Amino acid sequence: MILKSVEEIAIMREAGRIVAECHALIAEQIKPGITTLEIDRMIEEYIRSKGATPSFKGHHGFTASICVARNDVICHGFPDNVPLLDGEVVTLDVGAYYKGFHGDSGWTYAIGDVSSDIKALMDACKEGLYLGIERAVVGNRIGDIGHVIDLHAQRHGYGNVREFTGHAIGKDLWEEPAVPHYGKEGTGPQLKSGLVLAIEPMFTLGDWRSYVESDGWTARTKDQSICVQYEHTVAITDNGPEILTVL
Repeated sequence: MILKSVEEIAIMREAGRIVAECHALIAEQIKPGITTLEIDRMIEEYIRSKGATPSFKGHHGFTASICVARNDVICHGFPDNVPLLDGEVVTLDVGAYYKGFHGDSGWTYAIGDVSSDIKALMDACKEGLYLGIERAVVGNRIGDIGHVIDLHAQRHGYGNVREFTGHAIGKDLWEEPAVPHYGKEGTGPQLKSGLVLAIEPMFTLGDWRSYVESDGWTARTKDQSICVQYEHTVAITDNGPEILTVL
């Protein structure tokens, strides 16, 4: 567990703001007909214009600046030239590396008009994220975050992806400890001031189980059910959790 100083968290706040600005730009531009490759190019250009670099590009060989999860894709998909269609959903995960530290936030976007079932799924997953963030306080444990998220998914009858987790973040994109979005209260590493976590629940309309495509990256739901995800980078401070990936 690598704890960050006040000065380091200040830098991560700047990195997080760049990521939040990227999502604001996406929200303005995303619509039926646009391609995720177009969005990828737009986001890379914006990140670099801010003196940062895309966190994901080159990470373990990943070739794009954003991760794309369209419909039944859970995470780690690649952008492509296939236009987004009305009624679809797509999660776009953005990371920015700035002055030696990373910011990371994924968000699900509705393309045009989506079904009421999908809207409800999106709302519940977003609520789950913020419930988890509320538990990210000094003295609590990693299991407290996952427990409240999983309970929320169960209450709404949604699948809660288990094979992919959140993580600590800082100078490295993925640091210890992992942050499962399920678990038992009072278990796991204890949260300390200065720890920074990426909390990123993934809810599905069906089963939570996944498989990874032959590209070694793209994870999908086994039952082809829709998956959504919401993620913030959160600093644990003596004054409570601070979301860093905001404007």
